[in-house]
Amino acid sequence: MPKGRSPATQLRPLGARPLYTAEQRVRRDRSGWTLVQGVLAPLQFAVFLVSLGLVLRFLATGAGEQAAVLSVVIKTLVLYTIMITGSLWEKAVFGRYLFAPAFFWEDVFSMLVLALHTAYLAALFFGLLGPKALMLLALAAYASYVINAAQFLLKLRAARLQGASAPGFGAGVHPEPAQ
Repeated sequence: MPKGRSPATQLRPLGARPLYTAEQRVRRDRSGWTLVQGVLAPLQFAVFLVSLGLVLRFLATGAGEQAAVLSVVIKTLVLYTIMITGSLWEKAVFGRYLFAPAFFWEDVFSMLVLALHTAYLAALFFGLLGPKALMLLALAAYASYVINAAQFLLKLRAARLQGASAPGFGAGVHPEPAQ
């Protein structure tokens, strides 16, 4: 390891911009939206897992259609909630509601996640697809959600590594939003 570089900075290419400036870290840690995101992210993942199980059960057996449909609607409502509160978090930390440079690509992909979940609701409420096609659309929405969640988890790891290498920072770091 080159002299003067911590293991955390070894993972970041030379010249790469840190995820947060010192001021943004302070705003992140002081924002109540950070805690909200930290609570909603695992809640959304739990709702996703239950719903995924119900959707797969319906596709495999044909049983439990109503439970599967309801679970996808609930998952979508939780997604909308985390997206709205996430944009409020982003405004508090970065000064803009969406597409802050630090989270640009995560926000871009979040738009696809929202579009697929919204398409599911539209197809359901307007009767545009049959039950099996609806569940396949839900699976497409869920696949996009998993990719987007992975993006945010990688950012959380990067933030923790950055925090570990920042002087006087690291302990008590709040989780980043996982949308």
